[in-house]
Amino acid sequence: MNEKDKKQNIWIQLADVKPIAVSVPAGEEASFRKAEELVNDLWNRWMKRFGENSTSHDVLARVAFQFARLFMDAYAQNKAVDDFLADFEKKLDDIVVKA
Repeated sequence: MNEKDKKQNIWIQLADVKPIAVSVPAGEEASFRKAEELVNDLWNRWMKRFGENSTSHDVLARVAFQFARLFMDAYAQNKAVDDFLADFEKKLDDIVVKA
C-alpha cells in the first residue's frame, strides 16, 4: 500500500451534532480540520444572530446551504476558466499549425 492510499480515522464535531467519524487520506487531516472550523465558526455566529427564532438544526441547514452556494459559485468560475483555456488552446493550435 503506498502513502497515497493510507487513511486515518478522525472525529469531526459540527455544531451541536454528535461527533462524526471520518476516514481521511493521509496528510489531509489539516484540510478536514479547517473545514470543520469554518462550519463551526459560521454556525456559532449565526446561532447568535438567528438562534432566538431558529433551532440549532435550522441554523446548521443555513450553514450547509451557504457552503453549497459558495461551492456552486466556485464551480461556475472554474468552468468559465476551463472554457476560456480550451478556447485559447484551440486558437493557439490553429495559429501554430497554420504557421
